Amino acid sequence: MNNPPVTTRWVDVNSSDGSFGAYLALPPAGRGPGLLLLQEIFGVNAHIRGVAEQYALAGFVVIAPDLFWRQGERIELGYEGDDRQRANQLLATIQNEAVVRDMQATLATLRARPECSGKAGAIGYCMGGRLAYTAAALCGVDAAVAYYGGRIQNQLDLAEQINCPIQFHYGDNDDHIPPSAIESVREAVVDKDAEIHVYPGAQHGFNCWARASYSPASAALAHGRSLAFLAQQLF
Repeated sequence: MNNPPVTTRWVDVNSSDGSFGAYLALPPAGRGPGLLLLQEIFGVNAHIRGVAEQYALAGFVVIAPDLFWRQGERIELGYEGDDRQRANQLLATIQNEAVVRDMQATLATLRARPECSGKAGAIGYCMGGRLAYTAAALCGVDAAVAYYGGRIQNQLDLAEQINCPIQFHYGDNDDHIPPSAIESVREAVVDKDAEIHVYPGAQHGFNCWARASYSPASAALAHGRSLAFLAQQLF
């Protein structure tokens, strides 16, 4: 029986606040540039693990930290009903300073792994999109990709601290992120090495195949752009 091209496992990350888990996906070659994958408010669930494997298959060493570890270990939620309500409650308890420390600790763990060939980027979705933007400013990543990051428009002061290439993806029919928010981000990064892509008709969460808002065409186009961008910056 053939071995799977991508190997995965949970690993421990040690930080000043304690130890927490992270989902690691290794590429077929066994080595590659690092990629910090930042979750939605639904945890490191099946979709985020699938995204980790998707990017690992493309050659990246991917690590997705469990950012809700203080509230409960390996919380996994769906997208509707009680799960959505709990996800929003968890979001309300997140402390930005603590999450920045978690991202920094995860990046240190990633870069110290023998499989990581040097450079490391960040990619995130929804809450994770905002955190990828934050990582670009505060965590020393070599590139960042932010998918429909909510509330970035409330943290535009961080844009001054971004010194790496960054790429943004938005849907133009996103009921969480109005066009005015996208334009404010565009203005804030006008002097940076930044790309902003807006997908006609796409809704919030358009990349997630497990959500009703999934848009295969927009997701495929955004994924291709993300891969090309990360390959150019990290390999």
